[in-house]
Amino acid sequence: MSNATGGHEVYLIASGDLRPSANKQCWPAQQAMEDALRVAVEAQGYRLRRAHPVKEEGHGFIASQREGIEVFKSIPPAAPLVVAEAVWQYSHHVLAGLTTHRGPILTVANWSGQWPGLVGMLNLNGSLTKAGVAYSTLWSEDFTDAYFTERLGQWLRTGHCVHDLSHVKTLDREAIADDVRQAGEALADELVRNKAIMGVFDEGCMGMFNAIIPDALLHRTGVFKERLSQSALYYETLQTAANEADAVRAWLEQRGMRFHTGLNEATDLTDGQIRLQCQMYIAAVRMADDFGCDLIGIQYQQGLKDLLPASDLVEGLLNSTARPPVFSRDGKRELFAGRAVPHFNEVDECAGLDALLIQRVHNKLGLAPETTLHDLRWGDPDRSGTTDQYVWVYEISGSAPAEHHQGGWAGSEGFRQPPMYFPKGGSTLRGVAKPGEIVWSRIYVENDALQMDIGRGQAIELPRGETERRWNATTPQWPIMHAVTYGVSRDQMMARHKANHVQVAYAGDAASADNALQVRAAMAQRLGIRVHLCGTRKEGAAWGDVAAGSKRVAAAASPSREGRG
Repeated sequence: MSNATGGHEVYLIASGDLRPSANKQCWPAQQAMEDALRVAVEAQGYRLRRAHPVKEEGHGFIASQREGIEVFKSIPPAAPLVVAEAVWQYSHHVLAGLTTHRGPILTVANWSGQWPGLVGMLNLNGSLTKAGVAYSTLWSEDFTDAYFTERLGQWLRTGHCVHDLSHVKTLDREAIADDVRQAGEALADELVRNKAIMGVFDEGCMGMFNAIIPDALLHRTGVFKERLSQSALYYETLQTAANEADAVRAWLEQRGMRFHTGLNEATDLTDGQIRLQCQMYIAAVRMADDFGCDLIGIQYQQGLKDLLPASDLVEGLLNSTARPPVFSRDGKRELFAGRAVPHFNEVDECAGLDALLIQRVHNKLGLAPETTLHDLRWGDPDRSGTTDQYVWVYEISGSAPAEHHQGGWAGSEGFRQPPMYFPKGGSTLRGVAKPGEIVWSRIYVENDALQMDIGRGQAIELPRGETERRWNATTPQWPIMHAVTYGVSRDQMMARHKANHVQVAYAGDAASADNALQVRAAMAQRLGIRVHLCGTRKEGAAWGDVAAGSKRVAAAASPSREGRG
């Protein structure tokens, strides 16, 4: 038996975090995954060879871009290569080498919500897609199931594997009802005419190449970047008066939000951490006003993580319409009164553009304009007997608006961020997403063009015990949504999705959500974004009246190097 390059050896690399604490703590999960993957590869008659050693530091991750470049110098450029991920990883550690690697590439993740490799792999997939690098992708809980082993065999023999993408259809402009199309296109024309400013606090968080929109593509949508410095945000935070910050906290607690505090800065959420977060919230709103920004994104992780508590409470406050008032420095003006200041966390500009479109569309239609950027964290069948539908765990580090939580602010809690990722602590904005009809979406870059995948779904309610099970399998300090995607299976979503993030907005009832989806799709298309409808309506009805074509796509088989699954 021979593989696509005529040999029996397959190389393996593992990209890790930039933070040593995360790499050390997460290494046992990665090691267990690699052991299971090695058994699966050897069962097909191949040898899996690790391309870099386990280090004296106690882990075997590539932990920097320079290290990644050096590792690739020892990998035969045409060899089959597996990127195995059981953890969150920084894609730029390996992106440079992958862009020039000539052999077949397979990204693989374990099906676990723990650290999580699924999110890391999806970020890498989106980055490879944007870079025009052909790849295949797979995932498995234990690497013995038929879905995984059959496609692993395909990839070993041919250099690519196939997934069903028949749920994806291309938007047909002429098939959209005239009034719906005209509403979306009018919003697009208004945006291009009057333009909007996206405030970017230091671009390129955590190696997320997929999260950066090239300026030339963004400008065509009428949106322009204001490049801001996190050092300026840090300075402005420290200039904000403590009594103003305390008023923000008092506003939250008066509406029922509970903070779980302690005295140990290293492990507990402290009053001082919360005060600094409230100062940062005021500073961020004032800076958005200073520069005339319509939305902002804070990187936080690199730089600010060593100076300030986490920005996630700040981000959730910004994304909420009902939020503590912030006034100009002279106290004469309330800033952004009665509306959110949309925030795209981890400076994911693709999510930011999507959030801006949602705000414009939902305000026009009289729907709730708040939006959440979630990680597509994990999924699992419901074990409570509530539903037989597959239930996703959408979860983010705390930036969900209170309007998305059951009980609003009264249903929201603040827990200390995990020390492994957040050395300075800080409160999350935790809650359980309320049940309701949702529109999910993702803007991404492929073939040097902006693309949008958009679909319908529902946030459902599960018993508390099932919610706790899912929280404990992921990160219990963070807000969670139990999401069902209409007409999109687990494996279809994983095969298609080109980002670690998914955008979510509520829309009253099913008819309103269907309408909001179509207006936003028409708006995006008018802006030059290529729109792809995913799945079905609530009743299982196809989007056939507004879409053209469906397809089953082979991974990395097309000349355009789309890099599909």
